[in-house]
Amino acid sequence: MTITRTPARAALMAAASVLALTSAAAAQESIRFWTTEEQPERLERQVAMAADFTAETGIAVEVIPVTESDLGTRATAAFAAGDLPDVIYHTLQYALPWYEAGILDADAATEVIESLGAETFASGALEMAAVDEGYASVPVDGWTQMIVYRADLFEANGLEPPTTYANVLAAIEALHNPPEMFGFVAATKVDENFMSQVLEHVFLANGVSPVGPDGFQPLDEAATTEVLEFYRAIAQASPEGELFWQQSRELYFAGRAAMIIWSPFILDELAGLRDSAPPTINDDPTSSELASLTGIVTNFAGPSNPEGAAWADIRYFGVTADADTEAAQAFIEYSMSDGYTATLAIAPEGKFPVRQGDGENPAAFTEAWSQLDVGVDRRAPLGDLYAQEMIDEIVGGLDVAQRWGVAEGQLGLASAMINSQVINRLVREYIDGVRGASETVALMNEELSQIE
Repeated sequence: MTITRTPARAALMAAASVLALTSAAAAQESIRFWTTEEQPERLERQVAMAADFTAETGIAVEVIPVTESDLGTRATAAFAAGDLPDVIYHTLQYALPWYEAGILDADAATEVIESLGAETFASGALEMAAVDEGYASVPVDGWTQMIVYRADLFEANGLEPPTTYANVLAAIEALHNPPEMFGFVAATKVDENFMSQVLEHVFLANGVSPVGPDGFQPLDEAATTEVLEFYRAIAQASPEGELFWQQSRELYFAGRAAMIIWSPFILDELAGLRDSAPPTINDDPTSSELASLTGIVTNFAGPSNPEGAAWADIRYFGVTADADTEAAQAFIEYSMSDGYTATLAIAPEGKFPVRQGDGENPAAFTEAWSQLDVGVDRRAPLGDLYAQEMIDEIVGGLDVAQRWGVAEGQLGLASAMINSQVINRLVREYIDGVRGASETVALMNEELSQIE
């Protein structure tokens, strides 16, 4: 997302610089921190947290906003110039490539994780950054994609939660009654990243991936056929047309969809806290009724992968090769302990705690996070809007979180395959009856094998 450099934003950045310079004059040490959370309100929260850290440790922090789309080129250029910041808040996609390039100090990150207690972190978030020396970066926060469903309708019809392909299909059979109620709203718009994200989740659920340790890995025909047949079924239970996040949210909010797949950024909207996306299930756009009728599933399974999978977006703190290592480690440790609630409060609806607690209270940070306010036009804690078992499901998905190519060290290749939209296009053509499952799998393998 590109942020316009408005007068208010410029003033905030100037204030951050003044704070950093003032603190640096009084402190013996100072570090630079790159963050992609550059929206004014989020930046302000990070500056405040950094000031608290400075007050406690005497180490000044210069908070430097970096547009996420520029992060890769900025880091590469700074590394070449020997001018990297001390700490970078970065996405999963950079963890292993930056480690391999020498940009990240895995020993420093691993020491932080061990100091805080590796057992206090979500295992899935750690595994995504695992390297031979330990961990490339320190997991900070993340979110898991969710099947959002009408729990009231499931209960009324004696249906099991949509934790498996079979349960989803059973719910469609019972609840699909268009145009009053669609069983599902699947992503079918080929050129939308939303379809790519949903499809990767559905493929992962059945244990199917196009990459292995050596690069491209041919898709298993039997398991991929199960994926295709399932996706066609949920698409056939959807309205016609080119569907993406907008239609899925609108139909669910209107009470006309039994299930959708969405990110957790829908949670505050479900509760009537955002005027730009109000629930329309009743006459009160500020009502939390729909939230009370909703359940979520983060981990779901296909027939060839009974354990299932959750799709997650994880963010990390990386200690760089040019860092004042001890000061950088101190800042990360503070941000993940005394300052962790403040770290999550930057945007709690999309920052699930990857560190659920500490040695004294294993659920300390989960409990604190659930009481952080979410929303835009109105605000309320997630814990007041959703039941504890739903909060547990939201956070628990991070323990089993997966993405194509991470475990195999092929995240870059997997990303190229996803961005090519080959899978989107061929799945849509299969849904539309252009070719059968066997031909579709063969063509996927042919086209994916050409991507580097």
